[in-house]
Amino acid sequence: MVALALILLALALAWPAPRLMARAHVFRRAPRAALFVWQCLTVSAILAALAAAPAVAPIVLFDGQTVQQHFMLLSLAVAVSGIMLGRLLIAGHQIGRRMRVLRHRHREVVDIIALDHDAHSRVRVLAHPDPTAYCLPGRQSRVVVSQGVIDAMSPLALQAVLLHEDAHLKARHDLLVEFFSVIHETVPAPLRSAAAMHEVRLLVEALADRAAVRRVGTDATRQALVALAGSRAPEAAMAAGVGSTAARIELLRFGSQPALSALMYAYAAGLLALPVALLALAWKAI
Repeated sequence: MVALALILLALALAWPAPRLMARAHVFRRAPRAALFVWQCLTVSAILAALAAAPAVAPIVLFDGQTVQQHFMLLSLAVAVSGIMLGRLLIAGHQIGRRMRVLRHRHREVVDIIALDHDAHSRVRVLAHPDPTAYCLPGRQSRVVVSQGVIDAMSPLALQAVLLHEDAHLKARHDLLVEFFSVIHETVPAPLRSAAAMHEVRLLVEALADRAAVRRVGTDATRQALVALAGSRAPEAAMAAGVGSTAARIELLRFGSQPALSALMYAYAAGLLALPVALLALAWKAI
């Protein structure tokens, strides 16, 4: 039965697939394509779960006797779709609201305690000796750096930090991370993969690192990463020091990977097509 196949597909894409993909570090060499694969993997899992109920609709509409024979399976399909939809809506609302509130509050605090700054600039400098740098996305975005960053880095390395944060803001990487956070919370706790979330955050940071490399080069970007290793940032911020510094420095040496990217995009398209094809099969059998 197609509905059962969709439920099993959703389970496979939500549990073993993310864990296996997180271990395949070859994906890191093409971070933009890898993030697209991760998006398609998560969307495919959600689609498979949501499509379970529509997949049983032909039976309900056209074969009343089969409904009685497979009542338990039909109930399971409807329950899986309903629960997944409810969890998705709740997680989306809660996470989106929390991030907006946290960013708004932190932005107000930063504007108050920052050193003298240009009112027309979104860069804020905090009088703190420890190196830290992050950005607060949103309509009134901010790039925050500490005095420790300015004192510890060369001008080119400091520019790399600012370019990194600017890349986050321009590409709205925060929305990408928020999307994956919503999916992470939607999946039942026993099936969640912390390694998958770690990998997504690493890929997002790698994209911003590459934006800095294109402007100031690998050496300056590497120096900035080393100086910010282990630095901390608020929960709602995008931070240059997030993720494994060693892994990010390793990724700096990889340039464009067109062949690998093409394979990854094809793989992503296949993942996305699976639940759609199964749902189409259910209705074609009418």
